[in-house]
Amino acid sequence: MATQTRDPAHAVISVAPVGLSSDEARRRLAHDGPNAVPEETPHPWRDLLGKFWSPVPWMLEAAVVLELVLDNRVEAGIIGALLVVNALLSFVQERRAQGALALLRQRLSVQARVCRDGRWQRLPAAELVLGDAVALRLGDLVPADVTLADGHLLVDQAALTGESMPVELAAGDAAHAGAVVQRGEATGTVQATGTRTAFGRTAELVRTARPSSHLEGVIFGLVRALLGLDVILVVVVLADALVRGIPLREILPFALVLVIASVPVALPASAAVATALGAAELARRGVLVTHLTAIEEAAGMDVLCADKTGTLTGGQVTLVAVRPAVGWSDADVFGLAALTCDAATQDPLDLAILQRLPPRTAVAPERLSFTPFEPATKRAEATVRRDGTRWRVVKGAPAVLLGLVDHSDPAMTAAVGELAADGLRVLAVAAGPESTLGLVGLLGFQDAPRPESAGLIGQLRDLGVRPLMVTGDDATTGRAVARAVGIGDRTGSRDDLQADDPERILDHDLFAGVYPEDKFTLVQTLQRAGHVVGMTGDGVNDAPALRQAEVGIAVANATDVAKAAASLVLTTAGLGEIVAAVDESRRIYRRMLTYARNMTVKKLELPLLLALGILVGGVFVTSARLMVLLLVTNDVVTLAIAADRAPSARTPQRWRTRPLIGSALRLALPLLLLSSGV
Repeated sequence: MATQTRDPAHAVISVAPVGLSSDEARRRLAHDGPNAVPEETPHPWRDLLGKFWSPVPWMLEAAVVLELVLDNRVEAGIIGALLVVNALLSFVQERRAQGALALLRQRLSVQARVCRDGRWQRLPAAELVLGDAVALRLGDLVPADVTLADGHLLVDQAALTGESMPVELAAGDAAHAGAVVQRGEATGTVQATGTRTAFGRTAELVRTARPSSHLEGVIFGLVRALLGLDVILVVVVLADALVRGIPLREILPFALVLVIASVPVALPASAAVATALGAAELARRGVLVTHLTAIEEAAGMDVLCADKTGTLTGGQVTLVAVRPAVGWSDADVFGLAALTCDAATQDPLDLAILQRLPPRTAVAPERLSFTPFEPATKRAEATVRRDGTRWRVVKGAPAVLLGLVDHSDPAMTAAVGELAADGLRVLAVAAGPESTLGLVGLLGFQDAPRPESAGLIGQLRDLGVRPLMVTGDDATTGRAVARAVGIGDRTGSRDDLQADDPERILDHDLFAGVYPEDKFTLVQTLQRAGHVVGMTGDGVNDAPALRQAEVGIAVANATDVAKAAASLVLTTAGLGEIVAAVDESRRIYRRMLTYARNMTVKKLELPLLLALGILVGGVFVTSARLMVLLLVTNDVVTLAIAADRAPSARTPQRWRTRPLIGSALRLALPLLLLSSGV
C-alpha cells in the first residue's frame, strides 16, 4: 500500500511505502541490532601484554628469570628495560594503525528521513531497521540497502563498487548503503542494515583483514635456529659436566650467558630505524607511510593489483569521441547535445558535454522546454526554436534513439558497436522538426587513463613486478583501459577469482565486474601461493584489499576510508611514486640484510666460543654482566648499519631464513677460529 505525503523539508513525495510503527521498529532493532558497523575495541592493556608473548621476548624473559635466580639484579634490570622498550615501540605503532574501521563507522553515522507512525521524521541512520520507509534526494548518503518503491535517482557508487559511471535507479532497483545521490528523489524500503549491507560487508572485511609480516617470520626463524643451537650446546656442556663431576650450580650461569648471547634483541629495533629513515625519505618524495612494515614488504612485492577507476584512470568522465552523421559537423553534435544538458543536475555526462562545448559564434537556439534524463525512457529531451521553427532535440541511449528516428544509417549503427568495443559509454543525439527526427551523431565518454599510467606499468615490469588490473566496471571498459596502459587484455571473471587457484589468476591480466570481497579474495589467494602482494585503490570498495595486502597503496584522491586502510598514501595525483617506494624499500632491505647477517654471525660465533671455553679450557670466557654490556654496546652500536648507503635491486627481494643462516655460518666459523686462537 502506498500514500501521498510530504517530508519534513516540505519536498513532495508523490508515492511512498507505508512506514513502520515505533513499537514495531523498536522490536526489530532489538532483534537485528543497529544499522552500524560493530566496534571492535580490544583492551589496550591486553594488546600491550601480547607484545611480551613471542620468541624474542621469551628469550629475554628467560634471561631475566635466570638473572634473578642468580641474584644479579642489575643485569636483570638492563635486560628487562630492553624488553619493555621493544614492547612499547611495537604497541605504539599498532595503535596508530586502527583508523580504517572508525572511518567506516563514521560513514554510517548520518541522519535519515524515515516514515514512522505515519509521519516523516529525521532519525539517526543507526536506528533504521528492516522494512523502514525512507526518502532519498539530491546530496543524500544512502543510509542502508534500500529497494526503491517510486521515483528515480542518479547515484555515484564508485567508492563502493568501483564503477566509473554513475548509475540510474528506478522503482524496483536497489540503492546500496554508502552511495551518494547525485540527482532525483525517491522513496523506498530498507532491505538490509549494518553488516548485512554491501557497505557493512566491506567494513567486516576490513576488520578481519590481517596482512602477514615476512620480516617477523624471519625473526622467528632466526630465534628458533639460535634456540636450537643453545639447546644442543647446553646438553653437550651438561653431559661434559656430569662426566667431570662439576656441580649444576656452576653450570647454570653458563646457560644464562648462552641465552643472553643468542638473543637478537636489536633486530626489531634495526628494522624500525631503517624503515623510519626510509619513511622520512619517501615523505620528501610525496609518499606518506602509515604502516612501517609496508616499506619492508615492498622490497619483495612481485604482484601489484591496481584498481582502475581513479587509480589508473583519472576518475572523471570525459568526452573523448564524436561521430557526426552525414550532413552534420562536430560542432552541430556538441551544440545540439548541450541543449539537452543542465549543469544544475550535476550529471557527469552533461558536465562533460558542456565542458567541451566550443564558444558560440552565433545566437544560440532558444530552449522552450526541457525534460531531464529519465531512466524509464533512457533519454533527455528539449524543445527549441531554431531558425523560427520548433525543433525537438533528444539525447540518450543509441538503441532507443535509433528506434525514434525516421531513417537509421547502417554506418552509424556500426559506429555504436565500434565505440562500445573501445570501452566507451555511447550516447546518441537526434534532432529535427517535431514530426521528423533524424540522427545527428554519437558521443563517446570514458574515464580516461592517466598520462603516466602506461609508463608506470612499464617501469614496474622492469622491476620484476607483475601488474594486474581489477575493476567493478564491465569487461569491455576494463579491457580497453588495461590495453591502453600496457597491462594486457586477457580478461578474467569472478568465477576465476573464486576458484582459489593462483596460477589461474596469473593467466589473466585483468578482472572486471568484481566486488569488494572479490578483491579481498584475490589478494588472499596470491598470498597463500607465496606472493608478496601490493594493492592500489581509492574507494571504500578497495579498503578490505588495501588492508589485507602487504603493501596497500591509496592514491591522492582516495576516500578517507581507503587512506586509513592503506599502508602507503600518495600525496600527488597518479601512481608515479610507487616506483620510488619500491626503489627505496629495496635499498632498506639491503641495509637490513647487512645488519641481520652481521648480527647472526655474532649470535652463532659467541655461543660456540663460550661452549669451547667450557669444553676445552674448563672456564667461562666471559661473565653474565660482561655479556649484557656486550649485548647493549655491540648490538645497539651496529644499528648504524641501518643508515648505510645501499644500491637498489632490479628484482624483488625476499627474506629467507635458511640462506641467511647459511651465509652467516660460513662467516662465523673463521671468526670462531680467530677468537679461539686469541
